[in-house]
Amino acid sequence: MDWKRLGRAFLFPHIAVMIILLPISVFFLVYSMVYLGTESVIAILSYLLSAYTLTVWCFRLPYLIRLFGRIRKENKYALIWQNDTRLRVKLSLYGGFIWNGAYALLQLCMGIWHKSYWFGSLACYYLSLALMRFYLVCHTKKHKPGEMMAAELKKYRSCGVAFLVMNLFISLMVFFMVYWNRSFEHHEITTIALAAYTFTSLTLAIINTVKYRKYNSPVYSASKAISLASATVSVLTLESTMLTTFGDGTMSLTGRRILLGLSGGVICIFIILMAVYMIRRSNKKIRLAKAGEK
Repeated sequence: MDWKRLGRAFLFPHIAVMIILLPISVFFLVYSMVYLGTESVIAILSYLLSAYTLTVWCFRLPYLIRLFGRIRKENKYALIWQNDTRLRVKLSLYGGFIWNGAYALLQLCMGIWHKSYWFGSLACYYLSLALMRFYLVCHTKKHKPGEMMAAELKKYRSCGVAFLVMNLFISLMVFFMVYWNRSFEHHEITTIALAAYTFTSLTLAIINTVKYRKYNSPVYSASKAISLASATVSVLTLESTMLTTFGDGTMSLTGRRILLGLSGGVICIFIILMAVYMIRRSNKKIRLAKAGEK
């Protein structure tokens, strides 16, 4: 028996086997964590399978990095995506508009059905995000970045004003969280997944806000400011969800209200400061442009 070949096949299985193992291991791991105890034979086997799947994928990681690097350099669609900033911004705005619009409609229907101001405030918030993204995508689909700087600055300023209006809906959400103790409740695993998604979105939003400043396009900067504002509010809803999901009774209702009130206040102030910065910056550049024309 060729032990070396057998060991290599065990540690470096075919990519098709790895792809099949991934959903199977995730399914049994989640099933074991939710429905089975830690001493169950099936649970132990699911942990071993998950550990093995993670190990073989880690062994394949250098190869996957090189593969994606080659695809990025050689595939024409990957090159188009990488080099066409306008396309990336347009798709991001379209995707955000569709998602925010659909979610706003869902919250509005739930608010009407349950006669709840809580769902109504959520609907107004997500509708504001959708309208702001639609407002910007109407410009990006017609003009290149910097092509009509005066129009871009006005749209940038309008988004700053819209942030001030949107902040009223966020303040209502914070009020309902604090005063009425409104929140979301999910399973522990769902909450952990939401936390990973939220912090990833926040990190990417911060990076893109800084990164897209080099294009000198107020519309691009406004689109990333929307993503940043959305990510910060998601942190607040995640905090409320985690307090509800993982709350073991050690934190009093008063302590919960203070924590959510402070977090919500910080986020509201951050959005106000961002809105004021956008309005002042656009007004300054508009005045300089007009002075240069005289």
